[in-house]
Amino acid sequence: QVQLVESGGGLVQAGGSLRLSCTASGSIFRINTMAWHRQAPGKQRELVASIFRSDSTTYADSVKGRFTISRDSATNTVYLQMNSLIPEDTAVYFCNVLDGRLMNYWGKGTLVTVSS
Repeated sequence: QVQLVESGGGLVQAGGSLRLSCTASGSIFRINTMAWHRQAPGKQRELVASIFRSDSTTYADSVKGRFTISRDSATNTVYLQMNSLIPEDTAVYFCNVLDGRLMNYWGKGTLVTVSS
């Protein structure tokens, strides 16, 4: 079984920062892509940022320049550093991993609330 455990969510004022972490454990085979998605109340889940085996990254336009995704391959951990947070960033943030067998895994989510 594969488990993804997220941490780091919470309540922060606009302009503040948070750092999310997600560690994958279990029978996971050669992680390809690690990503963060988010889902705000009443909205569809959206891709926030991805990091690939090559360490190249992609970001949603709404977070470019404010968020940074990184990974520690030794511990199968992905991070999301979120700076200059705005109320529109309020959402449940989900960790997502795609492995070498094209198996897709999801964490249970961590809530980020940005107050104005």
